[in-house]
Amino acid sequence: MNERAIFLFSCPDQRGIVADVSRFIFEAGGNILDSSQHNDIETDTFFLRVEWDTTNLVFPRQEIASRFADIERRFDMDLQLHLEPRRTKIAIFVSQHLHCLYDLVLSMREGEIEADVSAVISNHEAAREVTDAFQLPFYHVPVNAGNKVAAEQAQQEILEKTGTEMVVLARYMQILSDSFATRWYGKAINIHHSFLPAFVGAKPYHQAFERGVKIVGATSHYVTPELDQGPIIEQDITRISHRDQVADLVRKGRNLERLVLQQAVKLHVEHRVLIFGNKTVVF
Repeated sequence: MNERAIFLFSCPDQRGIVADVSRFIFEAGGNILDSSQHNDIETDTFFLRVEWDTTNLVFPRQEIASRFADIERRFDMDLQLHLEPRRTKIAIFVSQHLHCLYDLVLSMREGEIEADVSAVISNHEAAREVTDAFQLPFYHVPVNAGNKVAAEQAQQEILEKTGTEMVVLARYMQILSDSFATRWYGKAINIHHSFLPAFVGAKPYHQAFERGVKIVGATSHYVTPELDQGPIIEQDITRISHRDQVADLVRKGRNLERLVLQQAVKLHVEHRVLIFGNKTVVF
């Protein structure tokens, strides 16, 4: 795959942004492969993702940021620059429900997600069967009411040691501390087995069954200190019948959880998501 660069940014909306970015790429010897933009009318904010070929760049790729700096300052951009191809190092947190873990690992092995598992961290031993089968690094970090601070410190040390760049909570049934959520803001993704904002917290399928809902869903969102309130990346739903029992809701929901989490991770790894307040712009 050819060498590529991605500009992903937001800035106050004004004339000339696309023209100047395009001119920079042209004069650098690049070629635009994909470009998407969005204008938020209420806040007068402009969003852009442009992916471009850097194979024939007239200067070293490491100089892109410094050479683009004048344009970045002129338009007051909140800019991300990503040089591709590269594989993101992902740590997967999981408890005893392993379906999302299996799906993510297979998606990476099949090349559907350009990433590698840096660590699988669990408060239970159940995930070891998966990590042994796929020869992945497994870390058992027990968590209880009396050791949460120490457990999180151990987890953070693992993340640093393994060079982890992104955390995925693949049905990790523990509440993370505010400090952990803040440290990994914008780089930690959770799957919640509900179509948020409905049925926040524990046992959402049981809550949904008791309310007699006709749909259930799954939501993947960025982790924030506020439980299940982070910016939403991806959601999906499926129909529910009056004949369905809680077990049926759980079974249907698990299929959604796999798909929604996989898609959210893929979007993040491909640098297609911009956080905008408590929302996201997804290209």
